Formats: sequence, C-alpha cells, structure tokens
Amino acid sequence: MAVPLPDTVFHSGPVFDGHRLHDDMAVGVRSGRVVAVGAVERVVAQIPSAERVDLAGRLLHPGFTDAHIHALSAGVDRNACDLTDADDAAQTLDAIAAYALATDREWIVGSGWTMSHFDRGCPTASALDAVVDDRPAFLLNRDHHDAWVNSRALELAGINATTPDPSDGRIERAADGSPTGTLHEGAMDLVSRFVPQPDVDEQYAGLLTAQEYLHSLGVTGWQEAIVGEYPGMADLDTVYTAAEESGDLTADVVGASWLPRDLDRWAIDDVVAGFAARRVSTAGRRWSMHSVKIMVDGVVENRTAAMSEPYCRDCACAPADTGLAYFDQKVLTEAVIACDAAGLDIHFHAIGDAAVTAALDAVEAARVANGLTAGRHHIAHLQLVRPADLGRFVQLGVTVNMQALWACNDDSMVTLVRSAIGDERYQWHYPFGSLARSGASLAMGSDWAVSTPDPWAAISVAVNRIPPGESVEPLLPAQALDLTTALAAYTSGSAHLNRRGQVGVIRPGARADLVIADRNPFAEQPDSLWNTRSDLTVADGEIVYERTKP
Repeated sequence: MAVPLPDTVFHSGPVFDGHRLHDDMAVGVRSGRVVAVGAVERVVAQIPSAERVDLAGRLLHPGFTDAHIHALSAGVDRNACDLTDADDAAQTLDAIAAYALATDREWIVGSGWTMSHFDRGCPTASALDAVVDDRPAFLLNRDHHDAWVNSRALELAGINATTPDPSDGRIERAADGSPTGTLHEGAMDLVSRFVPQPDVDEQYAGLLTAQEYLHSLGVTGWQEAIVGEYPGMADLDTVYTAAEESGDLTADVVGASWLPRDLDRWAIDDVVAGFAARRVSTAGRRWSMHSVKIMVDGVVENRTAAMSEPYCRDCACAPADTGLAYFDQKVLTEAVIACDAAGLDIHFHAIGDAAVTAALDAVEAARVANGLTAGRHHIAHLQLVRPADLGRFVQLGVTVNMQALWACNDDSMVTLVRSAIGDERYQWHYPFGSLARSGASLAMGSDWAVSTPDPWAAISVAVNRIPPGESVEPLLPAQALDLTTALAAYTSGSAHLNRRGQVGVIRPGARADLVIADRNPFAEQPDSLWNTRSDLTVADGEIVYERTKP
C-alpha cells in the first residue's frame, strides 16, 4: 500500500541527480516535490519541520525508468506457468508438469523457457507430451519470439507437414516436413488464436504483481513496449486505464501501440489516425500512449533477425538465409513518415544489422519529408550495428534504447549466436561505448520478461560486459560504459524518452521519484554492481516500497 512521503530531508550520503554524482548533497522534499538541494543546513532551513533521513553513506538516486518492458504480461506470466527460474531442460519440464498437475485449466499456458537449454534452441512436442498430453499447451520462450507447443495443440490448430510457413514466421520441422513443436515468430499465430486470453481480472492482477516487483527494484516508470494484439498477449489499454482510474497505478507508464506486421500501405493513414486518437484518449497523469512499436525483424537465436549478409550455414546444402524483414522498406518508410507527422514517437525493435539500417533509413526519410519534428524516436536492442551506421543516431536524433543485460558472453551468445553470424559480425555486438562516444542519446530498459527487470544487473553488464557474478571473457570490453553514463541512461535518459521531464532527475521542482540504494555503488568494485538493492522507493511522492530489515 502506497503512503505519502512526509516532508523529508535526505542527508549524509552521495546523490546521483540523474546526470552526475554529488558526494554529499542534501535533498529536501515537500508535498511530493523536490524543493531544495545543497548543503544540509540550507536545505533544513527551507523545510524546518521536515523529517530527516540519514542516508549513512547510501546512494540516493532518481527512480529508474525502464524504456522497454512487457510488464503486464510478465506479471500475468508470474501468476501462471512461469519457467524463468529453470536452469536446464529437465527443470523446465518439471516446472511444467507441476503446474499442469496443480491446475484444471483448459490450456497449459506460460512462458520463460530458455532457448540454450534445448538442442538448436528448439524444444520438441514429444518432450512436452511426456509431461502434459491431456490438453493443449502453448509456452512462449523468454523473448516471446518462439512458442513451444505439444501435439494436442498442433492437432487443434491443424498444423501438419503440408501447412505452409507464414510470411513472417517459420514452423520448425523434421526431415519429412512434419512440425516438431517449435513455432517461430508469426507462426505462433497459427496456435495462439486458439489460446484463451487472460480475462480482465487476470490481467489486472498481473499488472499489480508486476508493479509491486518493479517498485522493489527501484523502478518507478516504464514504457510498455507492445499495446495491441500480439501472439499470447491481449490489448492492455483497458487494464492500464482502469488501474489509473482506481488509483492502483502508482508507476508512470507510457504505452507503445503495436503496428501490425501485415500492414497494407493503403491502410497506413487510418492506422496512424487511430494511434493519434488513442494518444488523446489516454493522456492521463500516469498512463498515456504517444509511442508506436514497430518490430522490424526477429532475433538472431532463431535466425529471424534481418541481416545484410546471410547467416553462416551449417552445411553447404543449407540455404543462404538473411532472416526476416517484417515490412517492405517502402511500407516501413511510409508508416514512419506518417507517425512522425502525427507527433507520435516511434519505438523500433531492430536486432540484425539490416534491421537497424532499415529503421535509420526510415527515420531519415521522415526527417526529409517532415523536417526536424519533436518526435523522440528510438531503436531498441541494437544487437548488431554496422560501423557505418554508428554516427547516424546522433545525426538523425535517434535515441539508443539499450537492453544492456544481453551485452555479454552468456549461454545463448556462446551456443547459438556466434555460430550463426561468424567472427566478423561478432565484433559489431552491442556497440554502446561507440554510440555514447558519438554523442548519441542513451536510454535503457530490460525487456522483462525476456530477462530480469533488475536495473543493477543490466548496469553491471553495461559496465563490465560480463554476466552478473560470472568470470568469463568480456564481450568487446571497449564497448563498455562507465557507471555514470549507464545510470544516467536508466534514469534521466529513459524518463526523457518517455516525455517525463519532471522525473528521472533530482532538482528543485522535480517530482519525488527517488530511490535509496543499500550502498554507494560508486564506491564498490565494478564487478559487484549487480549486488546493489533498493532500500526505499518513492514514486510521485508516495512510498511504494520499503525493504524489511533483517
């Protein structure tokens, strides 16, 4: 239960103001606003009746804003068959079996399985049948780009050896063409249309579950990266609107309207007009929709990320495949021009180098057609960026939306990615350091439930380029960020991207979105940053989380 923060002076600890560190600066809050910063005597003099909170050397910083997350669906997943904690294939199957035994639901639905736990990243229907064969099962992987289904689900959907692949996806098949149980990208729709969607009560409960968890991590706002019809996900606007109206929404959230991948160029004007109308209808204090999500490609692990050159082939007979581009470039460009002209911010998903180039080309065309608008366009993920594109972000005013937790040699990178792209392109991975040095604007997010929403885990990888708590070879250490830059991206950078200028910073007049960390991470060894926790989270002047002392 959120409670108002009393008038307070925070003192005796370092303060990160969203841009830089101050070694010992007091911060005064009155009526939910920062009203004074500076020497403790001066701040106390301005709020003489305020309570005093001794930071005792702990860091005070702005609340985190997650610039790319699927919070509501992640919350629903946590309340369903959640596979994110499984360490291998056996544990994944055990978790599914336990969930199936405990529920009488018509479908077994959940998410969170890890591709690297299975051969070639593709689990089979026969393995799933061994633990649930009495009803259909539909289980999304961590990144929601693949679904694992059992034989009952394949039969129900009528998927067999003669079923063609959709234009935006692929059915994993045996040598005889029969489906083996993994559906990539748009092929998920072949089954997901039969899956019962969570009802409003389940979605509402999922939102509250997610919000509580995110507040415990110091997250006070986010951008919900897909709001619209997407495989395994229902439109979320109704639930967020209801939560704001009821007062249950204590976070500051921007929704990104989903641009359908089957968009016809002749429908662009009508679709964009609908987005613009939704921006007006959702212009609330805590929930609004002024962003548009455009998924340009897929992911490298299942070879659906769009590449300028073919993936490495397993054998000479394998096709020269460059992945999937979900939009014809002309349609993509026209959609971006229309969104930009309508005053909407564009949130691109682009992972392969060809997808990054396509997104930048579309923004460049919009800049030519519309001039320099106020659009805060950004590209999320940016796994592979050609060196020739690095300088275009600052030239075009495109923000780098980093999911930094992935920028390391984790299991997926080692077992699935390197063999798919080869050594030369491996050097293009997550070039955050080069982008920062170019002067590009930076924001940061988690992509939860794809990966943990813990900001300090992502910051740790951004700084060290190794998985939290592991001792492995860093991934391109020259592309690391310093702690100040990484923390600024996750606070002021992401808040600016969300058009929330009164949060993400600590300065007079700003809303009291504040976090007390359990330590001063600037005084810690860099490889221990991921251990940082939040002791207190304040969102818009309300205490929304306080850690229980042992």
